[in-house]
Amino acid sequence: MEDVVIAGAGPNGLMLACELALAGVRPLVLERLPEPTTENRANGLVGQVVRLLDRRGLHDRLAGPIAPPAPAFVFGALRLDLTLAERNPLHILGVPQRRVAAMLEDRATELGVEIHRGHELTGLTQDAGSVTLDVTGPGGPYRLAARYLVGADGGRSVTRKLAGIAFPGVTDDRTLSHTANATVPAELTDPDSGGLHVPGHGVIPPFFHYRTETGLFVHAPFPAGPLISTMEWADAPESADEPPMTLDDMRASVRRVLGFDLPLGEPEGDGPHLLRRLRGRNTRLAARFREGRVLLVGDAAHVHSAVGGPGLNLGLQDAAGLGWKLAATVRGWAPAGLLDTYESERRPVAERVVMHTQAQSALLAPGRDVTALRDLFGELLRLPSAVQHVADLMSGADVRYEPGTDHPLDGRWAPDLVLADGTRLAELTTTARPLLLDFTGSLGDELRGWTDRVDLVSGHAAADATALLIRPDGYVAWATSSAAPDDTERKALHAALERWFGRPLDA
Repeated sequence: MEDVVIAGAGPNGLMLACELALAGVRPLVLERLPEPTTENRANGLVGQVVRLLDRRGLHDRLAGPIAPPAPAFVFGALRLDLTLAERNPLHILGVPQRRVAAMLEDRATELGVEIHRGHELTGLTQDAGSVTLDVTGPGGPYRLAARYLVGADGGRSVTRKLAGIAFPGVTDDRTLSHTANATVPAELTDPDSGGLHVPGHGVIPPFFHYRTETGLFVHAPFPAGPLISTMEWADAPESADEPPMTLDDMRASVRRVLGFDLPLGEPEGDGPHLLRRLRGRNTRLAARFREGRVLLVGDAAHVHSAVGGPGLNLGLQDAAGLGWKLAATVRGWAPAGLLDTYESERRPVAERVVMHTQAQSALLAPGRDVTALRDLFGELLRLPSAVQHVADLMSGADVRYEPGTDHPLDGRWAPDLVLADGTRLAELTTTARPLLLDFTGSLGDELRGWTDRVDLVSGHAAADATALLIRPDGYVAWATSSAAPDDTERKALHAALERWFGRPLDA
């Protein structure tokens, strides 16, 4: 019997596989596609997920050392000037999703994870002790037993459907999107900003969501090749016999949105090159993230507009939040109810992503009333407090899990500390083990009974705390700012250790 089977070898499933393997559980990954997809569903990572990859040593594999937060971003096609924020939390990593998936697959393989491609989940039954899977593979149908099954198989998740989990929400059929790799004439490119000179519009900044009364236009000059994207409002439903999208379709859509014939040329390089047409958009949230021994992560649990790029930020952190809890349950040291906290913590985060993507979609819509709303919202986004609020929302820096104490860091993402010897917190978290950072030098004995599960690091750092208990997913489980923690604080530390990491060995 397998301990954990993951259905889906996209970024979320592969990230979960890595997290489980780091925690001592090697899952089996089933993927229905025989080869990795060449389709690129996202063009970068936005938010806390960039810091999460840094804390697993994975950022270096994609782009070298982590860069400072972005100086600006967009919200509902309005400029978000992040220099106005007191604390800028918005990191951006511009790498295609297929590169992220390839990197995670390499890492999972290094950690001993088996990935079976061409194996499709077709049925499941479960009882109190296991899940029995019906799978169709290259050699025909077979059955497989596992203690747990995790569906990471996308918005049309077979796992979710077979588990009987409803997927309520709404489908908006009014949008029509076109995206293509295409070249633009050099004479239209602004040498200072990299934006496009478009008659009647001035210079449209690169990567900026530019709204007109007829739609949305984006020019993204990625190093691997520029990407052009539009979104229009149209009630035409998708037709089963609709011909494949062409570059002429892309040109026509740009003409409708901008009122200008932008001369788009064929993309350069070997590709794969993107030509994608999408009609409508779904906003849905699974009725529950767990049904017995079946759990959901990523798009299998929630789908929403891609505006603002929140998808991988949400899904990969789902994987990090679930991985250590599921591994603790499989290995037998999880405290009662630990696995249930996966949904109680991650569902509210998904609800906020659904909220802000719907709000941004409303700001993109046509109409004079929306234009007036945008004017007002644009005024608000010149206020530092409003910029801070929106930046925290989009990055996920506003997430606070239920704290056990009143310390301001308890329940929040651990700050990016640097120890006096130059060691970064990210260098201490690549193993994904719980960590007690003790800058008081007095808490080592408090870990007796948990040393098999929790690592101790002593030293000194400029921080708003003198000690931090950090969960594997990067969130603080306990903190103090006392130079000499008293008995009450030590009891709170013990309570946090038991709450998240189980009973001590000598109990």
